[in-house]
Amino acid sequence: MAYSLGLTLYNLANRRDAAPSAARAARPNGRLVWLHVPGPDQASPMLELARRLAFDDGYNVLITCPVPLPLPKGVLQDTIPHDTPADTKAFLAHWRPEMAILADGELRPALLHEAADQQIPVIMVQGRMPYLLRSREGWYPGLARSLLNTIPHILTLDEPSARAFRKAGAFAKAVEVAGRMEEKSTVLAHTEAERASLAEVMATRPAWLVAGLAEAEEDAIIAAHSATLRMSHRLLLIVVPQTAKQAEALAAKIEQSTGWNVALRAADEEPEPEVEVLIADSPAELGLWYRLASITFLGGSLLGTGCLRNPMEGAALGSSLIGGSRPGEFGLEFGRLSAANALRAVTSPADLTRALSELLDPDRAAHLANAAWRVASDGAEVTDRVITLIRRIIDGDI
Repeated sequence: MAYSLGLTLYNLANRRDAAPSAARAARPNGRLVWLHVPGPDQASPMLELARRLAFDDGYNVLITCPVPLPLPKGVLQDTIPHDTPADTKAFLAHWRPEMAILADGELRPALLHEAADQQIPVIMVQGRMPYLLRSREGWYPGLARSLLNTIPHILTLDEPSARAFRKAGAFAKAVEVAGRMEEKSTVLAHTEAERASLAEVMATRPAWLVAGLAEAEEDAIIAAHSATLRMSHRLLLIVVPQTAKQAEALAAKIEQSTGWNVALRAADEEPEPEVEVLIADSPAELGLWYRLASITFLGGSLLGTGCLRNPMEGAALGSSLIGGSRPGEFGLEFGRLSAANALRAVTSPADLTRALSELLDPDRAAHLANAAWRVASDGAEVTDRVITLIRRIIDGDI
């Protein structure tokens, strides 16, 4: 690659012997694709890409990330080398990747320089904004531009991101607005025979689900169900508590305070017509309940310490979603759903009651559920595009 003054200064500032590193796993035989994930926020779509490359195409796949990741079967993880010429050369000599796929916009000068010198193709996906490796300080004129010029394919999230890459010096023809890649699948399994049996017992009863009920929200849920029963007397509440030990105490609390009939899934009780509440203490069956309930309240998000379940679980299975203002670890998912008007946001117990009443209208519930499903399903075509590009590069077609 052509040396900019910035790259020359950078390499001089980082000229040293390779740092000692932990023993690396053996490189498997065959073609190996390397995916670099700058941080956990970008992990989900890259893990799905890794899974598909390994499972569908049979490539060996290596992921580097600063934190351990829940790897798909057969995918390897290693630590990213220090961004020095010596460390990067040692890393590439060990793994010998066919190509590298970078995410987000992180530019690692030594890595991109060595990859270019060794003619290892590099592409950027999920491009948000280009930035130099944040641990490096100094004045390196022209560095970002020279690095971006080594990347022939930069697939960005949106047009503002594309403008940011072009402004930083990327070739206009290299930048493509692709959109967001597919997330790791959140479709939970179920037993179809069990679903069909319960659907027959429930007949046409409307049902709403509380996915992960925090103890602090118990009174709000009881109040919302009580108020809504006046409008829809056949409405069934299905509760999956935060912990299984809540189940019996919650059942007793509901029966004593309301006089309702409560069925316990752990006791093999079913939602017969006279049952107002079904308490299902096993999160392993959430895939079943999402399919049976047209409305889901995201437990923990209103009065708890944060949402207890990934909202994309319900979204992927066609349930309309109600969520509070405490997303917890699912802030990114809440943000995507909210931006698509695919989440009914509530800020108080009274607001929860209003939202539940509104979504008893089948048309409103279907509209919200469809919007959420589109968000959960978004990105499959983008991932297909990335995989096609990877295949063509590795096969030498481009």
